[in-house]
This record gives sequence, C-alpha cells and structure tokens, in this order.
Amino acid sequence: MIALKIVYIANIIVAGWISITSVFNPNKSALTVFQNAYQPTEVIRLVGCLWLAIAILSILGLWRPISFSPILLVQLIYKGTWLLVVALPAIRNNQPYPTGMALFFLIWVLVLPFIIPWTEWTK
Repeated sequence: MIALKIVYIANIIVAGWISITSVFNPNKSALTVFQNAYQPTEVIRLVGCLWLAIAILSILGLWRPISFSPILLVQLIYKGTWLLVVALPAIRNNQPYPTGMALFFLIWVLVLPFIIPWTEWTK
C-alpha cells in the first residue's frame, strides 16, 4: 500500500507539472519535456491532457489506492508501447527522441509490474 502511494505521489508531482506545462505552454514543453525532439503542436497539448488525467486520478488514488490502481496499468501499457514503437526505432535509426522521457518511462515500466496490485484485481 505504501508503494502504491509513493507511485501516486510521483505521478502527481511529475505528471502534474509536465501536464500543466504541456497544456498551457507547449513551446516550453517541446523544449524541456520533449527536448526539442518534436515540434510544439497541439499533440503536445493532447499528451498533456492525458498526463493531467493521470495526475488527477493519482490524487484520488491517495485515498483509495486499490480502486484507482488500474491507472498504473494504463501507464505501463502506454509507456511500454511508446518505448517499443517510438524510442527504440529512434535509437536504432539515430533519430532524435526525448532521452529524459525515455529513461523515465523505462524506469516506470520496470517498476510498475512490481507495484500493481495484481492479486487484488482477481478477488
């Protein structure tokens, strides 16, 4: 339960800050979050809205950790997919990609399977 709350707090801090930057200042987000790998477009705002939803659900998860834990599965799926279909090909083809984001996503993909309360979902 403590590990879940730590992950929720990390989501609130990281996803919360990045989402606000991405939604309200996509130019700054393109420079900082996306490390100039992508142009500032409305897609950055769309991703910011996803991260804002994750931050809000993580706030709720502090009070009901198990009930809101499926958001962690969503993160595991989309971060893992992004690493496989965006970051890995960019690395192979020596193309720009946000390395900081890739590192954070990799850490999250390695940690989340141990934090997600799989057994609670099968009851």
